[in-house]
Amino acid sequence: MKEKMDRQIEQYIANWRDEMNGAELYRLMAKHEKDERLSAIYQRLAAVEEGHAETFKVRLQDLGISIPPFRTSWRTRLLGWLVTRLGVESVLPTLSTIEKNTSGAYLSQGETGEIAATELSHARLLRHLAVTTKGGMEGGMLARIEGRHRAAGGNALRAAVLGASDGLLSNFGLLMGVAGASVASRSILLTGIAGLFAGGISMALGEWISVQSSRELYEKQIRTEEAEVEAAPQEEIEELVLIYESRGLDEAAARSFATSIMSDKESAIKTLAREELGVTPGELGGSAWEAAFTSFLLFALGAFIPLSPYLFLAGTPAIAASAVLSGLGLFFLGASITLFTGKPVLYSGLRQMLIGFAAAAVTFLMGHIIGVSIA
Repeated sequence: MKEKMDRQIEQYIANWRDEMNGAELYRLMAKHEKDERLSAIYQRLAAVEEGHAETFKVRLQDLGISIPPFRTSWRTRLLGWLVTRLGVESVLPTLSTIEKNTSGAYLSQGETGEIAATELSHARLLRHLAVTTKGGMEGGMLARIEGRHRAAGGNALRAAVLGASDGLLSNFGLLMGVAGASVASRSILLTGIAGLFAGGISMALGEWISVQSSRELYEKQIRTEEAEVEAAPQEEIEELVLIYESRGLDEAAARSFATSIMSDKESAIKTLAREELGVTPGELGGSAWEAAFTSFLLFALGAFIPLSPYLFLAGTPAIAASAVLSGLGLFFLGASITLFTGKPVLYSGLRQMLIGFAAAAVTFLMGHIIGVSIA
């Protein structure tokens, strides 16, 4: 019985800290949001999180437990740094995932169903904002977006973590495979450099083709929308009416809103592109060259970690140093992923490290077998 009570107390304290961190981050977002309407939404979200924190505080006090001092978590500090440097939009997809995970955790606790529903509603709201804030929000929709959403786009921070992880894992495995074949350290170094550039260039070209193809497809679809606006404006109005009705507007309000948008051709094309294609004319998924350069840089950064000891060491010390640095890099990248998953840092970091070492062990063994066979 005492163990069950202790676990409940620990859970209440963890919930209280999570809600306090959420409130702090939303207040920071409200402070840095230039759109006053959006700033007001983030302020309301902060107030809701504070209310949730107060709920768990009262429960702890009812159990005779004093509230511990509050300290901002590392995740909140990092997300706050992104808000101040890159803008509020940079953290919306990540926050949406965190809110959704929190909702699931509350449901599993059994007695926080109402709070769980609110957190899930926040996740939907943030997913919607992640899309609509890219191209600006129409005023009439702002008050109705909670609980309705579209799929959110990718997140730059997530892409950075995955790109660096790919480079680290692939070059670590490659170097261990060659080291297993008892090749000279100079040859291992040259192999690692080749692996860095080959993998980085491959990633860059793949990203360039992907983004450029998407841009060309979007350009074609936007030209189609322009032609449809010219040829059949009434049909486009009906499409918008259906979209806005699906998000909660009644038919009269949806029709009035759609008709207002279609009265201006430029506004109509931008809106149809956002609503039907999920893109903003002028952006079209970003620059293909910028995406290619970023992919190369992130891959190369990860790939350099296991390679770097071979610049100064040779033989077994170089292999050991490469393994240690790669392990630390893998742990850091695994811990970074918790920004999106909400999992414990130690769990995610160690999992990433073990997966990387397992892959490296397999390639080392295969390299050893092949090296012995050739010899």
